[in-house]
Amino acid sequence: MTVTIWLVQSSASAFADTPRGTVNPGLPGIALIIDDLGNQRSQGLWAISLPGPITYAFLPSGPHTAALARKAHASSKEIMLHLPMQALDHAHEHVEPGTLTIDMSQQQFMDTLEQSLAAVPHVSGLNNHMGSLMTRHPGNMAWLMEAISERGDLFFVDSRTTHFTVAKQLATEYGIPSISRNVFLDNQPTPEAIRAQFRRLVEIARRDGTAVGIGHPQAATLQVLAEELEKLPQQGIQLLPVSRLIELQNERRLAWQTSSSP
Repeated sequence: MTVTIWLVQSSASAFADTPRGTVNPGLPGIALIIDDLGNQRSQGLWAISLPGPITYAFLPSGPHTAALARKAHASSKEIMLHLPMQALDHAHEHVEPGTLTIDMSQQQFMDTLEQSLAAVPHVSGLNNHMGSLMTRHPGNMAWLMEAISERGDLFFVDSRTTHFTVAKQLATEYGIPSISRNVFLDNQPTPEAIRAQFRRLVEIARRDGTAVGIGHPQAATLQVLAEELEKLPQQGIQLLPVSRLIELQNERRLAWQTSSSP
């Protein structure tokens, strides 16, 4: 914990004068999501202590999910449900509690989704945990987007665990605020690889205007983020909650369409 405290003290100044969620329309923006929270208390607390408007995605069955989500919310962080979905390589294996599977009836699907949403306090959006099988099925994704649309207060992030995902497409068709993951930060969990992925995220944001990165509450990831976040203001990059990044992306798309119309 000594290391964690030092990281927070050394990095917090970078965001001291920046209101959380304030958008500068002229700057590239990134959103960072920390996935898989709720199973480990100490790593969760370390993740939540990182400076700036990072977004935190909690597993519905995590033993520390409710307490950590409340703590994150009290620190003005944005909260997501990290919704388990069936993976292609686990299609016939035991799945964790709260997993949506393709053999569920629509009622079972909706009941499971409702229970998972209820398990995460202050939830503002959701993204898929695994789901390389589920997210390629338009019918199941339509059920999910219908439920999100009816609730009316959630956004959706497609974690893109398969190139064949239709989740973002269905979210768009149902009018749900949505965005797709651009970079996984820590598929290779070494500091050097994570740092390279973070820089790739920044470059995508410079090129496209916005970019979403997903990482996990492991020591190397949190260490690198604590160091790299401090540098963002000097690099002309704004860190935003996912909801605000979606708004920024949509505003820029609308402005481009308006300027391109005859």
